[in-house]
Amino acid sequence: MKEKEKVPTEQVPKPSDLPIYLFRQGNNMEAYRYFGAHLCEQDGQAGVVFRVWAPHAKAVSVVGDFNSWEPAANPMQKIDDGIWEGFVPGMKQYDVYKFCVTTPSDEQIFKADPYAFHAETRPANGSKVYDIGGYAWGDAEWEAEQKKKDTINGPMLIYELHAGSWKMKADGVPYNYAELADELIPYIQEMGYTHVELLPITEYPFDGSWGYQVTGYFAPTSRYGTPHDFMAFVDKLHRAGIGVILDWVPAHFPKDGYGLYMFDGAPCYEDPNPRRGEHKEWGTMVFNYGMPEVQSFLISSALFWVEQYHVDGLRVDAVASMLYLDYNRRDGEWEQNVNGGKENLEAIAFLQKCNSTVLGRYPHKMMIAEESTAWPLVTKPAADGGLGFNFKWNMGWMNDMLSYMKTDPLFRAGNHGKVTFSFFYAFSENFVLPISHDEVVHGKCSLINKMPGDYEQKFANLRTFFGYMLAHPGKKLLFMGQEFGQFIEWDENKPLDWMLLGYDKHHQLQTYVKDLNHFYRDTPAMWEIDYSWEGFQWIVPDDNQQSVIAFLRRDTKGKMVMVVCNFNPVLREGYAMGVPNSGSYKEILNSDDPKYGGSGVTNGTVRSRKGAMHGFEQHVTLTLPPLSTLYFSVPAPRKKAVRAEKAKPAAKAAKKTTAKAEAAGRKTTKSKPSAKA
Repeated sequence: MKEKEKVPTEQVPKPSDLPIYLFRQGNNMEAYRYFGAHLCEQDGQAGVVFRVWAPHAKAVSVVGDFNSWEPAANPMQKIDDGIWEGFVPGMKQYDVYKFCVTTPSDEQIFKADPYAFHAETRPANGSKVYDIGGYAWGDAEWEAEQKKKDTINGPMLIYELHAGSWKMKADGVPYNYAELADELIPYIQEMGYTHVELLPITEYPFDGSWGYQVTGYFAPTSRYGTPHDFMAFVDKLHRAGIGVILDWVPAHFPKDGYGLYMFDGAPCYEDPNPRRGEHKEWGTMVFNYGMPEVQSFLISSALFWVEQYHVDGLRVDAVASMLYLDYNRRDGEWEQNVNGGKENLEAIAFLQKCNSTVLGRYPHKMMIAEESTAWPLVTKPAADGGLGFNFKWNMGWMNDMLSYMKTDPLFRAGNHGKVTFSFFYAFSENFVLPISHDEVVHGKCSLINKMPGDYEQKFANLRTFFGYMLAHPGKKLLFMGQEFGQFIEWDENKPLDWMLLGYDKHHQLQTYVKDLNHFYRDTPAMWEIDYSWEGFQWIVPDDNQQSVIAFLRRDTKGKMVMVVCNFNPVLREGYAMGVPNSGSYKEILNSDDPKYGGSGVTNGTVRSRKGAMHGFEQHVTLTLPPLSTLYFSVPAPRKKAVRAEKAKPAAKAAKKTTAKAEAAGRKTTKSKPSAKA
């Protein structure tokens, strides 16, 4: 028997080489398990093993309080080209450390760990040793239920919030993650939201960036507690039936000296091309998306939050800035791609790879693009040429509608297209309708202060808008404070003005939003067919002179809700419009209801009448309150049943007709053929 051929040992990679091999290829999607700081034992000694990627470094060492920040005390060894490893005995949980990197120019720079799980609280910026294992999760039932759900065709009401300023303790100190969950859950449940979306909680240095300039892609900010505290936040919300979405920022990173910028004295994480590697307007650097090691880093971060923290989705910030080489750049400040275009081909490939990886493993999770241009196929699979997200913020709808709502009602007739234009593309992507934090800062005014008119009209306008928004196809997102009409712009250093709920109009607006949310969740017609014309039908799209629109929303069983919006502060009596079925149309929600602060003009139940209008055979006549949105139940279509007593005479008549036909047939048979035959 022939002896089995031996494989040369040098061709068989060691198990420890596999993470490095995959990292080099851009395919180590769990690079955080290998890189960073990990408690372990070596040669019977407890301590921490450190690994870091620093391809241009001449030397790297671990420094901290444990060795008096002495660079020579704990040098790391280069175990592969650009990868350094070192074991420090005696180190333990919460010990602070950094990497001392000797650059090609022999300068020593001190860097935080890119893969750190925990960090010091600002203004300090060292990394902390932390074991993220050991948390006892209690959300198994939630996780199992989510796997069964239809993410695309389910209800989604997202409450966007900033963890530090939603509410604060009496002394102005923010709640930690676990405490915030306890405060937040009853409110979210009462208001009827399905998900909470947090502005970035990945570690960041500057409060005023709101988390959008990240230095720690694997560390929840220590401002609000430990990694286990944040796990408790997600866990508690899940057990209460509330989903958690995180803002995630792979578009750029800041130039803070201890962060990713020039990590080893040369461009490492950033694109080395000065015409591609920097957003000068933002003062930030652009990732080198074509670098495999950077791909491993970023995709590992995306999966990290999904796998280790059980989050239900990531909203990916500033996607447009990733897609276009000329984004916020003047002529001469950018250069074309290899095909002569302005598309960032490497960033496109990265997004496709990242989305395919996350949604390939977890198809029930969400990857949501904040993409502000008309880039095609954002929510189509990468295999079909799309970017591979499963949702996209509808920035066009947001801009058009806020512009329309800010317009004096006297001039809305000339801007009617801003209300209807979104339907030309409403079903081209899986859209989320966002009224986000970006719209209530930097002098843009709070949402209620965008509304024209006096005090009463501002609230009436906002109720009309919210009613329209909830009925428009697409999932919904609203930033904290807008649900009760906060007048001042959001300030990350102050809690929301909860005292406003002591005033009638604010409390009534909050009640209206709560009722809208619960009606939405309980009514499949409002969300079950969000991305197809089968779920939507116009009745009145073109009444620009009176600033009125009307449409139908339909569920998979054919059940419908009729929506009528009057965007003018004028009472419309005797407003006639076509309806799909004969019967009684019951008013089920009215933004002008006195309990919401309205004037109390109602319709109750109205019956349809015969008479063609708007393409339907039936019509109704309504009273439209000034500045209002009305919802009506639509009666089921009547079945045309044949009554038994009427069937008998019909049968007799049919027999007579048949007999006459047979007799006529016999006569025809006996007649002579015509001469022409």
